[in-house]
Formats: sequence, C-alpha cells, structure tokens
Amino acid sequence: MTVSLINPDDHVQVPLYHHVAVATGSRQVHVAGQVSWDENGELVAPGDLTGQVAQVYRNVVKALAAAGATFDDVVRVTWYAAGWKREMYDAFVAGVEQATEELGITATPPAALIGVEVLFEPGILVEAEVTAVVA
Repeated sequence: MTVSLINPDDHVQVPLYHHVAVATGSRQVHVAGQVSWDENGELVAPGDLTGQVAQVYRNVVKALAAAGATFDDVVRVTWYAAGWKREMYDAFVAGVEQATEELGITATPPAALIGVEVLFEPGILVEAEVTAVVA
C-alpha cells in the first residue's frame, strides 16, 4: 500500500478521520469538481445533503478507477459545502457513512470542509477535490 494513515498520539481523535497521510508512491492523481451528478449530468438527491455526499463518493471512486487508483490511495480530500452551517454536520457524516459502507471504503484520509456561499450551479450542496498517490 502506498498510503499510511496516522492519528498522532495525544491528538484529538475524530471518527471517520485521520490527521496525517504518508504517501510513498511515484504518481499523483488529482480529482476535482466532483459533485452530485449522475452519468448524464443530472443532479442526484436534490436538497438532500446525505444523498449528495454519497453520490460524490461514487463519482470520486469512478474517477480514481479511471486513473488506476482506489480510495486506499487517497491522501487528502477537500470538501466545499454551499451555505454551510454546523447543523448540517450530521447529514454530511451520514453521507460519508453511507458511501463508505456501500463502496467498501475503509481509508479515512485527512480532509477539510470549507463552507462557501454557492457552488457551480443552484442545487449543488457539496463538491470534492481529491488527491491520491499510487506506485
């Protein structure tokens, strides 16, 4: 495996999350602009943050596979959330949990969640950028 995920001792422990990713591969894969669209460009789960997060994961897995990578190769995820409020956290985490169970994802790399006013078009609640390193 090219990525080791670490939670430092004496550091806050967060469910579904690691603070550090150490990568030893030689090829970087950058995936950006992943939103809750299906293969026809139709918005999946309008108004449903949980459903949109899960669809973004599905799209990321497809994008990684196209580059010869898997979620085990991911070293960082950056999320952008439209109109973010702390009250949205549980729905966001529910989407992560749904996707990880559905897709068999066990790696939980470092991630950032950035609240923004709007995303690409109305109705898109989240967008993800992902960086992976493969051998």
